[in-house]
Amino acid sequence: MKKNLSDDLTLFHTSNFPYKAKYESNKKYHVTIGIGGNVGNVKKTFDKLFLCLLKDSRFDILITSPLLLNPPFGFLEQNSFLNGIIALKTDLAPNAFLNSMLRLEKRLGRKRSFQDAPRTLDIDIIFFANKKINSEKLIIPHKDWANRESVIIPLKRMYK
Repeated sequence: MKKNLSDDLTLFHTSNFPYKAKYESNKKYHVTIGIGGNVGNVKKTFDKLFLCLLKDSRFDILITSPLLLNPPFGFLEQNSFLNGIIALKTDLAPNAFLNSMLRLEKRLGRKRSFQDAPRTLDIDIIFFANKKINSEKLIIPHKDWANRESVIIPLKRMYK
């Protein structure tokens, strides 16, 4: 399903986005991640990520948002981005969780060239339980999340 929100914002529903688990998780931490990409078949990359998370016993996916097609920001000379939100539970501590997400990005084709560059997959930790972290490697909640349509719109749609 496709729904135009405006001239430059479109929502998409796929087989895994949105998704709602039919089970409860007893893992310790509730984590919200933002996913984005604009290189290659992004929907297919998101489906691969979803399946990787689903198959990994360290994670329980709770719910996912619909996907939002939206214009880039920062570096503007690139394709529009597809973005979504995944809420999950894990027993991993924040830095171990970050490292596992970085490995998934790399496994699914992420190459880092410059800030805001085009990419196959970007995974941002938006929230990690009720923790506030401000270190060199990790800032939680994610910096400026509340001002990004790519986070706010999927987040709102996820809980409708």
